[in-house]
This record gives sequence, C-alpha cells and structure tokens, in this order.
Amino acid sequence: MVFFAVAVLVERHPVGDTIVALIDRATAPLWNRADDFMRVVIGAFFVAIFAVGGVYLTPDLQTPNEWVSWLQLLIAVLIFSRRTMPLAAAGIIGLWVIALRDYDFFHLLDYLALGVGVAAYLALAAFPGSRYYDKRFMILRWGVGIALMWSSLEKFAYPEWFYPLVEERPFLTLGMPRDPFIPMAGVAEFTMGFGLLWTPLIRRLSAVALIVIFTLAVYPFGRIDLVGHALIMGTLLLIIADPTHLAPVTNKGWQAVVKVPLALAGAIVIIGGAYWGLHTLFYGNEASQVVPPPAERLTHLPNAEHPHMQAPATTPGQ
Repeated sequence: MVFFAVAVLVERHPVGDTIVALIDRATAPLWNRADDFMRVVIGAFFVAIFAVGGVYLTPDLQTPNEWVSWLQLLIAVLIFSRRTMPLAAAGIIGLWVIALRDYDFFHLLDYLALGVGVAAYLALAAFPGSRYYDKRFMILRWGVGIALMWSSLEKFAYPEWFYPLVEERPFLTLGMPRDPFIPMAGVAEFTMGFGLLWTPLIRRLSAVALIVIFTLAVYPFGRIDLVGHALIMGTLLLIIADPTHLAPVTNKGWQAVVKVPLALAGAIVIIGGAYWGLHTLFYGNEASQVVPPPAERLTHLPNAEHPHMQAPATTPGQ
C-alpha cells in the first residue's frame, strides 16, 4: 500500500516523467514489435506444452488424451497468420471447455481469465481495422491481473496445500515461519495483480516485480515452471514496455493516494466475494475448513510439484 501511494505521488511529479521516459526508451524496441513478440510467445507456449504432452492449457492440467497435444500444435500453427488467429483463439477456449470433462468448473476458473485474455488478444489482433483493435493489450493485461488475484486466494482458502512445497523448499520463506508466510505471499500476489490494473507507472513496477519473481522461480522449480508461466511472463514484459502515460488529471496527489486503498478494497470485495461465493455454492462451507475435506471434494490435490492438480477419483469403500 505504501509502495502504491509513493508511486502515485511520484507519477504526478517531474521525477515520474523522467522515470517513465527512461523506461520508454529502454523498451521501445520491444513495444515496436509487440504483436510479433506476443504471437511468438503464444505460439512457443503451445509448442512447448505439445512437447510436454498429456496436458491441457498448463502442465498442472493433465490429460491422458493424446489428441489434445495435437490440437495444441494446431493452435500454434494457426497463430502464424492473422486470418487464422481467430481459430486459434477459439481453440484456446475449446481446450478450457474440454478440460471440464476431467476437472471441476471451480478449479478451472484459475485459468479462465488468462485463457480469455489470450484468446481475446488473438481475436482482436487479427483485425487491425476494428475499433476494438487498440484494446487488445489492455484486455490481455486485465486477464493476467485478474488471474493473479484469483489464484492468490488459494493461499487463504487452502494454505495446507502449500505446506509440502514450503517444507520441501524452506528457503522460499526467507526464514519466516510457514503459517504467516503463505497468506503474506497471497497478499503480495493479489496486490501485484491489482497493480497491473492501476496507473501506468504502478503497472510497470508491478510487472517488473512479478517478472523477477517468476524468473527466480525457474531455478528451483525447473523449466516446466517456465513453460507454465510463459504466457504471464510474456504479457508482463509487454506491460513494462507499454508507453501509455498517465492521462491529464485534475485531482491532487492526496486524492489519488486515497483512491488506492478504496480501489484495492473494491477489488478484494469483488474478486474475493466471487471466489468464496462460488466456492460455497459448489462445495458448501465444509471445504473451507482448515482440515482438508475428503479428496473427492477438493478442487486440487496437494502436491509439492503440481499443487494445482485435481484429486483423483475415488470409488466407494476406499
């Protein structure tokens, strides 16, 4: 919160103009080829999960169906041409829908915002003459921001899912006790996701922080972690490069500062309310207890390597 308040004030000061100008100059080569870059990232992502095999939209969503991998390769091929990019977008949404056969709807909501954001980007980027063409990167950014805020709430709803991960890799907590660290990590993830939706400088600084975190995570978790976060990381790089400046404003600095906690509180109410409201609708109140409910009622199975996997089906008498 203090970081946001300071950034809001700096953004309205000549120092902020200097910082933004330096970032613009450093990232101009990337922004000038932003569409090419994003299409390469999306195509490379689908080639990568095709190579991994046995997954839907992320290594966390596993499937025994071999044809799914070939559909992913087809999506990658369709991205090469603007004419076929809408088909690639439809394929991404189709993969999410197909995954409903094997995973709970609530579980797949973790991946919906990002999937819709990427699909919408491809659909809009295919039509440069459309009046919505200029909104393509904004929708992509919102998809990533909402996805991060939504997924961060798992650390509050099911902190025990992350116990094996923290116990296996204690260095992740930076010396902090396990129980306070997990919700603090959730707060940080939610706040930085919110930051991607705020003013231009805050968006860029939040994206820098997130890209550092995701990059550092590659070493302990391996290249599969890089594959799983590739779309998010690619989008974060474009958010950093986005030269959009703060629009002329009439409100004073203190008024802008006051808006930060109000907007953050609003995001918590909307995202948190939707998360726990749907959670209660699908699983009732029992699933939010500290002790995990029966495996078949979990949307994820605690796993040190894949903490977002669905619990396997059980049969009566097991």
